[in-house]
Amino acid sequence: MKNLHNALLLKRLYQLKEFGYKYTSEEVFTQDDQELLELPNSLEALKQQASNCHLCSLSKNRKQVIFGEGNAQANLMFIGNKPLEIEDNEGKIFLGRGGEMLTAMIEKVIGMAREDVYLSNLLKCHPLANKEIHESEFHTCKAYLFKEIELVKPKIIVTLGEEAYHYLTNDTTALNEIRGTVIEKENYSIIPTYHPNFLLKNPSLKKEVFEDLKRVKKMLV
Repeated sequence: MKNLHNALLLKRLYQLKEFGYKYTSEEVFTQDDQELLELPNSLEALKQQASNCHLCSLSKNRKQVIFGEGNAQANLMFIGNKPLEIEDNEGKIFLGRGGEMLTAMIEKVIGMAREDVYLSNLLKCHPLANKEIHESEFHTCKAYLFKEIELVKPKIIVTLGEEAYHYLTNDTTALNEIRGTVIEKENYSIIPTYHPNFLLKNPSLKKEVFEDLKRVKKMLV
């Protein structure tokens, strides 16, 4: 809850910045702001709100918001970093060769169907290929992600890639040093590993991800 509140507070500060505020203090926040520091308590309503979000520059070039999908009561959640162009075009998460690899890992290693887990990304909008993602854009989207976690209530979260782990935990440890480690949080455990798209370029690391997901399977029993 603290992470969600902080993310919502940052989201509100970025809103105020868009309205032209150069500096804010506690006096800026009114009773009405309390409602703005809350998000809907259903995934469908949250998806609708995210679809209408224009808090950062990524919204200017997206075709559509790529929200999370899967089992709304899943024990297992996967979090990636950002949607790809193919996902922006199709409106679905984890497509292409990386998405096919993730599906295969879920089915063959963990022994679950893709639709039985919950899939999400840090960012909900596809960034342009030459666009450097600003830290504020990750932090703006974190409010939606933390609310997804709160609503789904997974027991285990697998972060895919360094950005996903870093922005979810604020831990800057290199992924090759932390991957496969179980990090216990108040309501769930986090296991960081490599992103499927990274494995396409570095297939020798598939064995390490295989071991990470076998650990996930044991924890789900």
